[in-house]
Amino acid sequence: METNKNPQYILRYFDRIGVAEGSKLLLSAANVEWTEEHPEWPQEKPNQPFGRMPVLIEKHVDDTDFVICESGNIERYLARAYGFIPSDIRQAAFQEQLRDQASDMFAAFISQLVAKSEEDRRENFAKFDGLLDKLVEVQTKQINANGNNGHLFGDKLSYADIVTYAFYKIIVVGMVKRQANIVDIVKPKLTPQLIKLITAVEANPLLSSYMTRSDSVAAVVTKPTSARL
Repeated sequence: METNKNPQYILRYFDRIGVAEGSKLLLSAANVEWTEEHPEWPQEKPNQPFGRMPVLIEKHVDDTDFVICESGNIERYLARAYGFIPSDIRQAAFQEQLRDQASDMFAAFISQLVAKSEEDRRENFAKFDGLLDKLVEVQTKQINANGNNGHLFGDKLSYADIVTYAFYKIIVVGMVKRQANIVDIVKPKLTPQLIKLITAVEANPLLSSYMTRSDSVAAVVTKPTSARL
């Protein structure tokens, strides 16, 4: 069934940088009309499809709504709808696996934050730290294989570029309030290739309107470390 060509979107999520970041970037890059809603929580929890957010509402001129949830599902839907992911299933799988690795990384990061004992926290942090090293290695290898042109695949903004950028934004910008030293942990691990990708995403004309009202990841990861007295 075909959808209307120019739907409008509502993205429901908390008023913070979190797992909806990839969806926000995709909506902005697609140059569609969209707004954010920040439902009262937990009062509005029963009114969401699975009692969770983010939720995407696609509104059409015939007053029909298409409603989906789960951050990865929303991202993939938008990426396919607006051409940010290849139609070839194997090429798409290469990009999607990078998103799933980033999702696992975020789960590992949260696990060390909510650990009930110091021993568990150290163990969970070691897992996160090791996974981050591997993720950076794989991302950098792919960037190099693609010619180190500021993209993971091809020569234009892709789903993989967007979700990679979103992951680092969530960690080094969105999570600072929960773990003050996270920038000091992540920044030394980032390779010049990844910093080039992050910078390229922020400079992409498709995202200019969103970047003007959003925190810069590049500014955080390239800022000189202050000398400690």
